[in-house]
Amino acid sequence: MLKKTLQTSLATALLGGSLLASTLAQAETITVAIAANFTKAAEEIGAAWEETSGHDVRFSFGPSGKLLAQIQNGAPFDAYFSADTGRPKLLVEAGDARDFFVYAQGQLALFSLSLPVDERAEEILAEGEFRYLAAANPKAAPYGRAAQQVLEQRDLYESYRQDGKIATGESITQTFQFVTTGNAQLGFVALSQLRDPQSPVKHKGHVWMPPAEDYDPIEQGAAALTRSEHPEVVDDFLAFVRSDQGAAIIAKYGYETP
Repeated sequence: MLKKTLQTSLATALLGGSLLASTLAQAETITVAIAANFTKAAEEIGAAWEETSGHDVRFSFGPSGKLLAQIQNGAPFDAYFSADTGRPKLLVEAGDARDFFVYAQGQLALFSLSLPVDERAEEILAEGEFRYLAAANPKAAPYGRAAQQVLEQRDLYESYRQDGKIATGESITQTFQFVTTGNAQLGFVALSQLRDPQSPVKHKGHVWMPPAEDYDPIEQGAAALTRSEHPEVVDDFLAFVRSDQGAAIIAKYGYETP
């Protein structure tokens, strides 16, 4: 009886080890290109997905335009999350991506540590009594284009540009750093950056939300890349982003969700 029990225990242990090895062997790692403004939301979504799926995800954050150029030059990404819809659609049209969808709509915010833009934003912008206003590069970052549109609505963009008042960030992340370090007295940032629980300026400063009609909607699109060697894993990640759990995380960071 003892011998039979030991044999059974050994068989059970071997089976468990085989199942564990099989599970580990099936775990895959995908790499996703993510627009800089979506950094914190993506990190939280990634952690939650890894816990439920058993797979791993790595992120490469940067300006949407720069990430697109990397993809077009052969970067080994599995999916692309842009801060606009035009860039991922280009990849779909070229046959380099599939399953396009809108995952979030961003909101632009004017932020300052010192100037009361929450009370008198229009006057502060019109007076222009500051050294620098930070904004992302409008050619590379949709939030930068939105900032330009807000200023153009007030006939301020060209005069600011000619007077050297615009501190241009390569991405919305760098733009945010310009403002939070005080190198720029105010700047147009993503609301999501201010909603980040770990933000260095949480509960600090002043915020003004420009009227939504003053800039084109910042609809953010994503797509799976056809070059991926793990399409089923990518599909599972994208499905999680669109799930109720994923949408709740996205909304938490100040985005509208589809």
